[in-house]
Amino acid sequence: MGMLSEFKDFAMKGNVVDMAVGVVIGGAFGGIVKSFTNDILMPPIGMLLGGVDFSDLMLKLKDAEGDTAAVTINYGVFINTVLDFLIIAFAIFLVVKAMNTAMDSMKKKEEAAPAAPPAPSKEEVLLTEIRDALRSR
Repeated sequence: MGMLSEFKDFAMKGNVVDMAVGVVIGGAFGGIVKSFTNDILMPPIGMLLGGVDFSDLMLKLKDAEGDTAAVTINYGVFINTVLDFLIIAFAIFLVVKAMNTAMDSMKKKEEAAPAAPPAPSKEEVLLTEIRDALRSR
């Protein structure tokens, strides 16, 4: 029962839950990027390159025979995947850069505000009271 309890504690930690949410959102973001790449970005690039559709680019090693499919190296699909990665990496770079800029501006605001003087210690307060009492005599 101890191992099950440890696993439950591990699985319920905030970091694990945050990571799971990140994976789910990352998967959804990957679908958006894939659609952006395939449906918006690649058609104009293919048109500029003379109507080339990268996903159709392949090197045929062996023709199909009967029920056996052709053996191909699909380097066009690889090019699409690399472009997907570059778009995702660039988007994440922009998000991280924006966060760093925001954090830097927050730190500058904190540094610009003058720090409040520390409160006097108990001894200082007591000595001040004694001094004031002696002056009033």
